[in-house]
Amino acid sequence: MSLNEPQARLQQIWNEMSQDIIQKLYASLPDRIASCIYARGVITYNRDGKPVARVQSMARDTTFCACQRSKGFVKWAQTEIAVVPDFHKRILFSDEAHFWLNGYVNKQNCRIWSEANPQVYVETPLHPEKLTVWCALWAGGIIGPYFFKNDEGHNVTVNGDRYRAMITNLFIPELNNHDVPELDRLISRFGPVNWPPRSCDLTPLDYFLWGYVKSLVYADKPQTLDHLEDNIRRVIADIRPQMLENVIENWTSRLDYIRASRGSPMPEIIFKM
Repeated sequence: MSLNEPQARLQQIWNEMSQDIIQKLYASLPDRIASCIYARGVITYNRDGKPVARVQSMARDTTFCACQRSKGFVKWAQTEIAVVPDFHKRILFSDEAHFWLNGYVNKQNCRIWSEANPQVYVETPLHPEKLTVWCALWAGGIIGPYFFKNDEGHNVTVNGDRYRAMITNLFIPELNNHDVPELDRLISRFGPVNWPPRSCDLTPLDYFLWGYVKSLVYADKPQTLDHLEDNIRRVIADIRPQMLENVIENWTSRLDYIRASRGSPMPEIIFKM
């Protein structure tokens, strides 16, 4: 099946991205994931009860840069919406997430900020079994889930080569099976339209999809990765179009909030997974 013009253009954009850009995208993943936390004017404590002021100052510095980039992105997005009112419905968002078999939630995205030592400890298994899942989401539907696996069918994490293979072998062909909007620009860090870092509150997969799916897939306590994979596929397939419409409309409200707060992340992102 031949690609239509918008899909061919997307393929061209992807092919023109150098391997260096792809590697930079994945080198930035730990920074993107770890920095969905906003904190200011607080003190953290280590296990010995000693204050760790260094974390506080790093949070302030990185938050300032993130705010500046968020302001620029929000201004660009709202300008596009002013010209094309349904512009936000034409954006295809994508993201990856880990699903641990034991239901463990990655605490990399969770911090406790307090004036006193909260005395909280989290025990985690050394090598928990997990799935790494990718999806793309827009107002009209979801492409995926895609589970990263090697040639032997074993579950693996993401790197540049595996991501490129997924885009080439799954995403672009799947565009033929969905009524997707015309795709003519890439929004990404290091891409033609720069996506602001630390933007979990602007990513529908972060503020809706992953939390929603994780709230349901562990209900029957899956004992194998195959069982967990089946649950993930089922829950995502059951998501109705109206729900996605509401999620994307909420995105425009988030733009308004971030612009009014001069680029600051939404407070809810501190504690929501």
